[in-house]
Amino acid sequence: MFDSRHIRTFHEVVRTGSYSAAARSLGYTQPAITQQMKALERTVGTPLFLRAGRRMRLTEAGEALSRHAGVILDSMEAAQRQMTALTRLRAGRVRVCAFPSAGATLVPEALARLAADHPGVRVELQESEPPESLERVVRGECDITLAFTYPGLREQVPGELVEIPLLEDQLTVLLPAGHPMTRRRAVRLAELADERWIAGCLRCRTNFLHECAELGFAPDIVFTTDDNLVVQSLVAEGLGIAMMPGLVLSFLVHRKVTGRALDPAARRQVSAYVLREHLRIPATALVLQELRAVAANRTGC
Repeated sequence: MFDSRHIRTFHEVVRTGSYSAAARSLGYTQPAITQQMKALERTVGTPLFLRAGRRMRLTEAGEALSRHAGVILDSMEAAQRQMTALTRLRAGRVRVCAFPSAGATLVPEALARLAADHPGVRVELQESEPPESLERVVRGECDITLAFTYPGLREQVPGELVEIPLLEDQLTVLLPAGHPMTRRRAVRLAELADERWIAGCLRCRTNFLHECAELGFAPDIVFTTDDNLVVQSLVAEGLGIAMMPGLVLSFLVHRKVTGRALDPAARRQVSAYVLREHLRIPATALVLQELRAVAANRTGC
């Protein structure tokens, strides 16, 4: 294995034509140059220089190493520049996986903050629901995933992952305009037992069925969709109501849809998950910092 210092010194000896000239150029003593070149020759196992009077010329091995030395040093300098850029957050890539309502709310705000201060950090966004999104981190397909859990359900999180809590997302009921319950600030789930329902993703649907079972009724689910905009459209047309996360209220697009909190309050925990070693990567840590800041602002609202 070559010592990079020896390669740099060898390159300077070849460029300047002598040990003494290389010593002046590098700020070393001539004996130090001689010792480095002897060490390099021991590494390669053959002489690199021959002396002809006062002149020095390269051996065949020296000629071969000389052809590579400049490329090696250029590659090392390029690597150093890239490492410096990454550690000083002038560059970097972070792959973020988020469930739809977080992808429409928390992530854009966090990325806007990031782009303003660190435009060289590139974020690639994927969309997936838990538990699949958690497995993507474990498989190395993304660096950070945003996922949610419900307190009433026993959920398995892969042991390799570190959880960074972001916020508690209060659940709401989406109602069509004119629905009698819109006159209230909050509604009880049991009072909606006879309604027609629109259910969301598997994890949300499982929690919804669990909540209803706790209250002693089985909901009449007439539509199932993972698309939040489709849910809103169905509610707007009076085809059913839906229990949805509070984040969805940030992008209600139908004026004919109203959200009402549940009484008693029901919440889900929204967290970021990463592999422990990724916490030491500057760009990943920065994205997590921005996500926490955005979540804290929403919590304080």
